[in-house]
Amino acid sequence: MGDFNLALVIVAIVVCIIVLLFNVYLLVNYQHPDDKNQAYFPKFVVVFGLSIAAISILMLPADVANRQACRRAIYNGACNLTLPMKDLWIAVYIVDAVLVFFIIPFAMFYYEGDQDKSVAKRIKSALLWVITTAIVCGLVLGILYGVIGKVDFTVRHLSSNTTTFPSTWDFSSRQPCIGSGVHQCSAYLTDASSEKTWTMRATFPEYIVALATIVGSVLFAIFGGVGIACLPLGLIFSFIRRPKAVITRSQYIKEATELGKKARELKKAADALHQEERSGSKGRKWRKNVKSVEKVTVKPWTACI
Repeated sequence: MGDFNLALVIVAIVVCIIVLLFNVYLLVNYQHPDDKNQAYFPKFVVVFGLSIAAISILMLPADVANRQACRRAIYNGACNLTLPMKDLWIAVYIVDAVLVFFIIPFAMFYYEGDQDKSVAKRIKSALLWVITTAIVCGLVLGILYGVIGKVDFTVRHLSSNTTTFPSTWDFSSRQPCIGSGVHQCSAYLTDASSEKTWTMRATFPEYIVALATIVGSVLFAIFGGVGIACLPLGLIFSFIRRPKAVITRSQYIKEATELGKKARELKKAADALHQEERSGSKGRKWRKNVKSVEKVTVKPWTACI
């Protein structure tokens, strides 16, 4: 039992490290070239958010593996030695909610703020937006928790008659229990029509987990369905609107050769103008070179038009 739990903990730690390294690779590989070596806080938020999203998905197989740890246990308290999956589930979902409603909006407001402002002003502006969002979310969560933050359990009331044990009673296979018949016991006689509903107030962390699960499922159904429907359409339209060749390969080689020749002539004329300008003589030759430069520079543009 202890060896299995230790192996499960090691596997969980290794998987978390792999997820973190993979998300760092994604960020480095797909980041914009202008964002290199800057904006470290938003990058940290991106990596951390992607890691939490992946870990929240991997929690299900971890929970299943954790359940298997005490399936063949001899004593009932063996499941207490496994990982505290309930606390881990609540922690992951609460961190996910904090990221979605507070940390990610703050990073977006800070990163998209006016670059001419100082860091303190950008932080102040981002905090104002995040505080406003927190107040709205707090009011919504508090009102919903007071109104619908309850759980209803439908239970069936079981009742049975009791019989005193006589001093001469002898239990045997023919009379295994107390009742009017050999295979009928009064303890099993129930009133099926008596059902009751227990209403209990859920804890606030469990309420947050349930609400985040419901909202996430609805949004996933909407955006997942839209994305699956739009993916083939986007591919089809991208193929239809793809850049098409207007000239053949031989024509392209010919135009490129002529353009390279004109570029060399332009460079030669520009060097000659530069030398004459240094020497201070702007005579007939200098005017000729100016005209040649204008001729070379105008023709490519007119050809392109």
